[in-house]
Amino acid sequence: MASGEHGMSGSIVAVDPDLPEGAVITNSGRISAAENYTEPAGNEHPFTPVQLSRLDEALTLTSRETGLRFAIYLGDLGADAHRSAVDLHGRVEGSDEAVLVAVSPEQRVLEIVTGSEAKVRLPDRGAKLALMSMVASFKEGDLFGGLMSGLRMLADQAGSRS
Repeated sequence: MASGEHGMSGSIVAVDPDLPEGAVITNSGRISAAENYTEPAGNEHPFTPVQLSRLDEALTLTSRETGLRFAIYLGDLGADAHRSAVDLHGRVEGSDEAVLVAVSPEQRVLEIVTGSEAKVRLPDRGAKLALMSMVASFKEGDLFGGLMSGLRMLADQAGSRS
């Protein structure tokens, strides 16, 4: 084999030092390049489709069981996380009976916001217990498990609809 050429099943491939790493000129003169492909950062999802389905089901069941409206927000909450969470809660339909779990993983922030009617059935103490449980799971890297157990705890604290 001559220098700068590699034999592979009878075909000769020339290596050109001016080509980027992972690129070669094939026997036909065509440039073949290998590139690493990753999805753009905006398309990264923290949950699998199965996990998303299970979260949706948990939200539906806890809302049906308690008569309260449970919602989850996952994303950046900005500089004033509490104010952002309260604003997001206000956008939930029937916000008086709503419970919003707002999580900003990058900021390491978790807010639970309850409406005036929901607060009667879900006192601060119950919400804090659920918050502490979720934080413990999040610290272990289990965002999905933390949200699922937090929803269960919030629903248990609120009780079933009367």
